[in-house]
Amino acid sequence: MTTEEQMRKILITNDDGIFSDGIRRLAKAALKFGEVWVVAPDSQRSAASHSVTLREGVEVWEVDFPVAGVHAFACGGMPADCVRIGSQNIVPGKTDHVFSGINYGYNVATDIQYSATAGAAFEAAFKKIHTIAFSEEAVEKHEITDHYLDAIIAELIDKPLGPGQIWNVNFPGCTLAECGGVLRDRTVSHDDFYKDRYIETRLPNGRIRYQVEGVRHWEAAEGTDLKAILDNCVSIGIATNIS
Repeated sequence: MTTEEQMRKILITNDDGIFSDGIRRLAKAALKFGEVWVVAPDSQRSAASHSVTLREGVEVWEVDFPVAGVHAFACGGMPADCVRIGSQNIVPGKTDHVFSGINYGYNVATDIQYSATAGAAFEAAFKKIHTIAFSEEAVEKHEITDHYLDAIIAELIDKPLGPGQIWNVNFPGCTLAECGGVLRDRTVSHDDFYKDRYIETRLPNGRIRYQVEGVRHWEAAEGTDLKAILDNCVSIGIATNIS
């Protein structure tokens, strides 16, 4: 690691919880590029989007993280809270980069609007912090991610972004032999990643319970993030939040 890299401060968060496998693997890789601070939710916060905590306090406490050399704190708030508190109160000095992930499940197409992985990344972008979001297929097969992760961090860590933009990286859950390589400049697909419906159950107390059920939609336009992962390729692209 060069002197410049030693001086980088990288803040890592996620929406799967601080002890998820993905954040551990990302923190281990990030150590090759700078000083690593983890501030992540104490438990699952998927689909929280860009929610922040406003009307009550947020508790943060130091934890024994499974990667040596990482400063790690669990947070009782949302992933976006983790970025806000981490960059303003926990990381000493300037936060140079935010990495969000590695999310257990893709963040592509219309699903990005629900994703707290993306929500945390956009919070960092709003604070003018260079940010990369990482996601992978929700399977226990990490061959592609582990093969490409270091090289993609090296490629993107100094690659500029515009206002409100993040690098959005998705890794397919196939074997290395099945992978079609890395596709760059992927646009965010306007296709639905899931076709959702609600299952209705009438309860004895007279109320009705609605449980969401999603079925994957397996079509996407060429050049998009969704088409890339459906073709077993790593997708790299820019996502922009203009809200």
